[in-house]
Amino acid sequence: MSTVAKTRVAILISGRGSNMVSLIEAARARDFPAEIVLVLSNRPDAAGLARAAEAGIAVKAVDHTAYPDRVSFDAALDAELRAAGIELVCLAGFMRIFTPGFVEGWAGRMLNIHPSLLPLFKGTHTHERALEAGVRLHGCTVHYVVPELDAGPIVAQAAVPVRAGDDADSLAARVIVQEHRLYPAALALVAGGHARLDGDRVVFTDETAQADGALLSL
Repeated sequence: MSTVAKTRVAILISGRGSNMVSLIEAARARDFPAEIVLVLSNRPDAAGLARAAEAGIAVKAVDHTAYPDRVSFDAALDAELRAAGIELVCLAGFMRIFTPGFVEGWAGRMLNIHPSLLPLFKGTHTHERALEAGVRLHGCTVHYVVPELDAGPIVAQAAVPVRAGDDADSLAARVIVQEHRLYPAALALVAGGHARLDGDRVVFTDETAQADGALLSL
């Protein structure tokens, strides 16, 4: 009996890779439509590299400090991804800003997870900013990567309530739980062909897939 080939995925990290672990664990399921074949970091000492290696996944460090500029680093990164036959890239705490050329080369094939309900609170310190703004809901977003930071079309979101007495740490702890649920679900939608990029918006194959892109957890 023939089997459908799984989408070959690389995860890019800069640190411990907690979202990386959630993706690796999800991909162990026989019916998961993606296979994690490479974990790559711009930091050779990133703790996530050892965690991925322990899981039996190929790892690679491309030290950004060894390159004179972003263009040459991105070219080295691109070469590693293409040599591994990567079809889809997942950013999981990868703390580098890509050149537009790199992003365009992977257009429609690169996902990121961001700790806010985009388009709110792009950039850093999202939990502190959510508290300062007095929002009642906060959360996380998986989106396609485009040249503008945290501005790509949204694949999936998960929300958590902002509670009285929350500080940035308590809010972040609740959001990260949802990140670990949301990213594997979003990857499954994209790798399984249930969500795809069409211009500047995400198109879902059916209402069930669209509902899977909105995981409200209150």
